[in-house]
Amino acid sequence: MDTSKVRVLIVDDSAVVRQTLKEVLSSDPEIEVIGTAADPFAAAERIGEEMPDVITLDIEMPRMDGLTFLKKIMSQHPVPVVICSSLAEEGAQSTLRALEYGAVDIITKPRLGTRQFLEESRITLCQSVKAAAAARLHPLRPSQLVEPKLTADAILSPATRAMIETTEKIVVIGASTGGTEALKTLLEALPPDTPGIVIVQHMPELFTRAFAGRLDGLCSISVKEAETNDSVIRGRALIAPGNHHMLLKRSGARYYVEIKDGPLVSRHRPSVDVLFRSAARYAGQNAVGVILTGMGDDGAHGMLEMKQAGAFTIAQDEATCVVFGMPKEAIKLGAVDKVVPLQSVAAAVLAHAR
Repeated sequence: MDTSKVRVLIVDDSAVVRQTLKEVLSSDPEIEVIGTAADPFAAAERIGEEMPDVITLDIEMPRMDGLTFLKKIMSQHPVPVVICSSLAEEGAQSTLRALEYGAVDIITKPRLGTRQFLEESRITLCQSVKAAAAARLHPLRPSQLVEPKLTADAILSPATRAMIETTEKIVVIGASTGGTEALKTLLEALPPDTPGIVIVQHMPELFTRAFAGRLDGLCSISVKEAETNDSVIRGRALIAPGNHHMLLKRSGARYYVEIKDGPLVSRHRPSVDVLFRSAARYAGQNAVGVILTGMGDDGAHGMLEMKQAGAFTIAQDEATCVVFGMPKEAIKLGAVDKVVPLQSVAAAVLAHAR
């Protein structure tokens, strides 16, 4: 047995999906598929024989659904789990719940398609599995219901000086593995008059809308999946739609976003680098950049450009990251002004965005 490889167990009720995932993952020399299972009971038996480094798990399966199995794994022997989901809008909510139960990432099942699509799928799948293997698993925290705090602001749009002058601050945030829960922690701590926020979270198509909707219900700022020409205004966060890049642009005193197709950048679409570089160009010293937990180096070079353009930059510290990859690379480049634990990021943002 090669201990240097990431050992993966694939759990999915479709034989075709199991075979495709096995072929895709095995094509990476750093990954070894140690087994496949058609349902959680077969998976539990396989885990009894050999503990994998990572499990890829389907949510909808016969005999026991993926969420129930995930809860059992996390309470008995925690192991990094990547949810492998079909692209279904109606399944997005339960897939997001899996992230709350401790799953590390969501990927979409590879579909047969063009060579480019399969190659992009391969890059994303292998990257997610390797990121999961490096993830630090945290014990499950009970999720809290937040009472919406409604004031007249619920009817009146927040006042903004952006239309009159261009000293309006803009906050840009990049996150990957572990980022969904980190973003929830950060955004829940922000007051309704927080400067406009633009976010890239590595996540598949369709899930970003459900994720934005979930955050919108929890936070005192509003959160939505971004569309081209959406204004970046106080009290609102825009999240890049999965599978599309997002750029910050400016017209006079108004900041807005543009959603674009294009190739994978730093192995991702959306890419944090694309957002950060646009912020360096269009917002310069009016921007505050934040880089959160995630595998790889997406965002590091863009953050350096932001810092060079006069922006203030913040990175999440190693102790609170699920994967200390993206912040570490940005720090290594000298792109970061301040390194803080996750629970202090909101205060650091507000201190420099006011």
